[in-house]
Amino acid sequence: MVMLGLSNSRHLFFFFCQLRSSPPSLLSPLSFLSTQLYPNDTDLFGVACLTHTASGADLSPIAADGAGSLLQLFERLGIDEEEEEALVKKHPQLRTTPVEFVRQRMASLRSVCVTDDIQLHRTILKTPRLLTVEEFGPFLEYVHDELPELLQPAKLQHFLAVTNTKTLPSFPQRVRLLLSHGVPVESLGRFLNNLNLKKVFSDNTVEEIEATIIYLKNLDGFSWLLRRPQLLNLNLQKQLVPRIDFLTELNGGDKKSTAALLSKLPYILAYTVEHYKRHLELWHKVGLKDEDFFKVALVYPNIFSISRDRKLVPRMEFLQQCGLDSSEIVRFLTKSPLFLSLSWEANLSKKLVFLVKIGYRHRTKQLAAAMGWSTRTSCENMQMVIGVLLEWGFSCEDVMEMGKKQPQILQYNHKLLEKKMKYLVEDMDRDIGELLAFPAFLGYKLNDRIKMRYEAKKDIRGKHLSINKLLSVSAERFFWNDVPPSDEGYDNRRMEELNLIT
Repeated sequence: MVMLGLSNSRHLFFFFCQLRSSPPSLLSPLSFLSTQLYPNDTDLFGVACLTHTASGADLSPIAADGAGSLLQLFERLGIDEEEEEALVKKHPQLRTTPVEFVRQRMASLRSVCVTDDIQLHRTILKTPRLLTVEEFGPFLEYVHDELPELLQPAKLQHFLAVTNTKTLPSFPQRVRLLLSHGVPVESLGRFLNNLNLKKVFSDNTVEEIEATIIYLKNLDGFSWLLRRPQLLNLNLQKQLVPRIDFLTELNGGDKKSTAALLSKLPYILAYTVEHYKRHLELWHKVGLKDEDFFKVALVYPNIFSISRDRKLVPRMEFLQQCGLDSSEIVRFLTKSPLFLSLSWEANLSKKLVFLVKIGYRHRTKQLAAAMGWSTRTSCENMQMVIGVLLEWGFSCEDVMEMGKKQPQILQYNHKLLEKKMKYLVEDMDRDIGELLAFPAFLGYKLNDRIKMRYEAKKDIRGKHLSINKLLSVSAERFFWNDVPPSDEGYDNRRMEELNLIT
């Protein structure tokens, strides 16, 4: 009792009187200690530690006290005597930990990361040290008070099971570090739940975490971290720096281009340098330089995640068989990067068969171009587009010729395509055959471009003005050519018309 500060006999008498006059359910030795002896200390965990140190084996969990025996406590969770013995054998510290302390720890777990008794049962059987290790108490209290409902229960349970308990006291400091560097408070929960908590809050030091954040900030890459918090899981010197340096070398040392690439898809940094090199080997084989590969990656960052052998190799072979050289392959891929990732069986092969049926020849650049533009639409829509053109009297050869001049025609919406053709014939009183010379007509917006310009010019230049000149000239040339500068209100009309176009 000397360790508890009860050397005074009057204090000792008062202590036992309180115990005798209060039912166990209302006043346990621990609650008495926390409220009477330490009125300013609300940390029951600290009181439990003092009780455990002072009384030793006298407060064995097997002996009955205010909270009952450890077995009785476990039985409420469905843990039988056999499981209890196994737990004590696995974690002997349970033999000398006060039962009331165990009960309070269970209550803490329930309030923070365990939703029901069944889950608590599983958690205790898996990680019994949660019931005895000192450092878990202040940590659970911090999470409960400062991070309420921010951490996913499963995430937190896993962290508690694998973490180094010696680093738990620094957890609040690490959270404050993230906030001080710019992680928004409203995004803190999402940010933490996307981290490997063990790596960031246990394995790495506070200094290592801050060094990583500062390094990314120096590259204007803090926004990458906000979008992809997992970057903080990477080791700065062994993973993050080598990967960014390698990508920078690919584009000749241009750090701004590297930053532009990573801002599009920070996930790229999850891949190793060896992964980058394996992809580069393929591009080198088809004659592409490092800078060429980077150009494609800048347009389509997901190129790093495409299967090398299953997709990249056969697609490169296809383009080479169509007669494309290395520079043409680069232009093709920057315009149609989805060609590399779309499913061959479910998508590209069907489009290839359809294009060959309407007249495209195998292993030609025209076929490659058509395949490229077809990646921007579904197979069904492409078939509908060609069906609409055939219904309006065009032949397959006509469709091919139009496709050579305007490859995008295959990706147009078939319903809008038909409306434009109907307007051309019925409202503009033009021959449908004019589309053979100017298929780009089908790419302009019907209301904002075609109708507006036609209505503005039909009374000035007649109904049969060239549809090429009608649509392809700039807004400035289109409106200014027919308005004499000496006209009254010329400047006002010019501004009104430009505002209408833009």
